[in-house]
Amino acid sequence: MRLNDCHNIEDFRRLAKTRLPFPVFDYIDGGADDELTKARNISAYDTVDLVPDVLAGVADIDTSCTILGRKSALPLMLSPTAVQRAFHWQGETAVAKAAERFGLWFGISSLATRSIEEIAELTSGPKLFQLYVHKDAGLNTNMIERCQASGFDALALTVDTIVSGKRERCLRSGFTTPPRFTPASIWSYATRPRWTLDYLFREEFRLPNLDTHVSEGSSKPVSIAEYFNTMLDTSMDWDTAAAIRQQWGGKFVLKGVMSAGDARRAVDIGADAIMLSNHGGRQLDGSRAPFDQLPEIAEAVGGEIEIICDGGVRRGTHTLKALCSGATAASGGRLYLYALAGAGQDGVERAISILKDEIERGMRLMGVTRIGALTAGKLRNRPLI
Repeated sequence: MRLNDCHNIEDFRRLAKTRLPFPVFDYIDGGADDELTKARNISAYDTVDLVPDVLAGVADIDTSCTILGRKSALPLMLSPTAVQRAFHWQGETAVAKAAERFGLWFGISSLATRSIEEIAELTSGPKLFQLYVHKDAGLNTNMIERCQASGFDALALTVDTIVSGKRERCLRSGFTTPPRFTPASIWSYATRPRWTLDYLFREEFRLPNLDTHVSEGSSKPVSIAEYFNTMLDTSMDWDTAAAIRQQWGGKFVLKGVMSAGDARRAVDIGADAIMLSNHGGRQLDGSRAPFDQLPEIAEAVGGEIEIICDGGVRRGTHTLKALCSGATAASGGRLYLYALAGAGQDGVERAISILKDEIERGMRLMGVTRIGALTAGKLRNRPLI
């Protein structure tokens, strides 16, 4: 399978599966427990239908919007995801450059494989840093101050990883960061020589936003679950969130909000946006999909705070449905991670281009010329049978 054979995000998933050793692919692709929530994140979009208007004069359309004070060419964000150089040697560099080319927001994780400073030098586009609150308060402060000095546009505090979900695919494969070869997986690495040679002979794998304070994840292999369960601060609460918002001083996002009550509290502490997210179905299996919760959240806090619907986006029409349901924008990680794994920056750019075309085509077929016209009147719930 080649890059030119990819015409949708599922095609990129198949390409990634052919390019990656199975422990690495399963880390991207897998969810928690029975992976029910991961599947719901996608299927939730099938529960509503778009209602098009015709004869609307759609020769000229405007897909742009404003997210967290900066213009975006599309109502779509590339969510922060961890350890991207485990998927392709270009890692976050590829995603940063692709996002800048298309005029989109993107984010990097505390567990990124490129440093805050490297990313800041790469792009002047809108960028967000995803903060995991560690038990080491000095590490938290260090990352925040580095983001401030580097001119990051927003900070997203992740609030849904107090403990790690049970990621059974990773338990079976033994995936760690950095990746390590095990007797059970050595054949998979051997039959993916391009990935293996890149991993062995290109620059050393590390987590540069963390390794000034901890060795875990850089020079000391550790599973993501073990990292979360031993390194992150389980005492984090609303006072912690408010203090970090004040310490940061810029645009502030809570990532992982799923209830109307928590959305209201986010407004109360002065957050600028919430990301409705269940961490890609990788934390609490059996929880609702962000898209299913979106109408309830929009009713509770719509107009008071920006709402980003994160997860399950595989089509441009999914983004349109999210906006009709009250979101400011949609976002996702796997929608570009499969493409990154399959073909690096070229893959990410092709994936974004496909989604861009789908958004534009969908707007024209709906008789909509601007993002603001995507309202609840354009959507109907699918009757239950």
